[in-house]
Order: sequence, then C-alpha cells, then structure tokens
Amino acid sequence: METARRLASALKPGDLDHTLAQITAAAVEVLPEVEACSITILHADGSLETAAPTDEKLWVLDRAQYAFREGPCYAAAVDSVHITCPHIETDERFPRYAQVAREAGVRAQAGLRLYDGPASRGALNLYSETPGAFADLELLGPLFAHQSAVAINYAHEIRELKEAVRTRGAIGQAVGVVMERYKLNDQRAFAFLTRLSQHRNIKLRRIAEEIVADVTSNR
Repeated sequence: METARRLASALKPGDLDHTLAQITAAAVEVLPEVEACSITILHADGSLETAAPTDEKLWVLDRAQYAFREGPCYAAAVDSVHITCPHIETDERFPRYAQVAREAGVRAQAGLRLYDGPASRGALNLYSETPGAFADLELLGPLFAHQSAVAINYAHEIRELKEAVRTRGAIGQAVGVVMERYKLNDQRAFAFLTRLSQHRNIKLRRIAEEIVADVTSNR
C-alpha cells in the first residue's frame, strides 16, 4: 500500500513524454534495488525505441539488446510479460548481451510489460549494479507496471484529444476558405474537401492544413 501511494503521488497527469519520464524516475525512487530505468517501445513496424532513460549509459545498453535481439528489455517488449534476471553475467538466455552489461557495471536486470496497444507496445527496463537484485520483484513489479499503464493510457487519451481539437480547427478553417473561394455552403465545402482527400489518398487533416497554409503564405 505504501508503494502504491508513493507511486500515485509521483505520477501526475501530463503529456506522454512527461508521463514516461515520471514513470522511469518513480521506478528508481520507489522500487527497491533499481538504480536506473528506461522504457522500450515496440512500434507496429517492428522497430524498437528507448524512451525516458534515467542514465545516459542506458542508450547503449538498450541499443545492444535491440541489435542482439536478446536481453531482458527486448524480451519484455517482444516475448514475455515480465522477466527477471538477478545475475545477468551468468544468465544463459542472453550470452551476447551479458558481456555488454558486465562492461557497463550492470549485474541484474528486469523487464516489465507496461501496455499493449494497437500501434505500439511498451516495457519498463530496470537496471541494478547489485548482483542478485530483483529476486523479490514478482509481487511489487506488476503493481508498479499496472499503475504506470493507467498513467500512460491517460496520457494517450490527452494526446488524442488535443490532436482531435487541432484537427477540427484546421478542417474548420479549410471549410471556410473553400466556402469563400468557391461560393459554397458549409456542407458542400466539406464534401469538396472529402472528395479531394479521397482522390489524392491523403488524410482530410493534411488536405485542410495544406489549404490553410496556402492561404497564409499568399497573404
């Protein structure tokens, strides 16, 4: 309960990038034996990306796992929901990555799946310089991952809402331009934009932005 309370106080509503940074910082603060943390994002096209690392060396460690296609953070993003590795040096699952981790001073790692979405999947990567760390993560880790996922989902909703508002504004401006330019009412102007979008196979928002930008540049 104490961990849940501390996590809830650490995660404040915000945009997605800010939320991811809060999660990795909170992991270092709240979870025992965690000394560094990052988030791996698996995109729909299969590419992997590191977000919000708390230590610069994690860029190198995460990239090595992506390149080798092995390691706790790769496994958590691609294969397993949760994975712990208290002794990375001797873990037979990750023979190539183990040397990279050892050279960086990492002795234990864990990966926790954060979310599964239609466009991406996220995993939390935990690092420690203490051999044998994360042996007791099975209970606390999923709780942290669940609460983090709630914060991420909220941030996604906020981003989508802002995008919807921005899109609606751009389309409304474009409708006004078409109404004035071609002497159409609002329904016919919107239909004109829709046909143009279908003909060019471009999203309606992009069409609207192009029209508004053209008018702005010619003023």
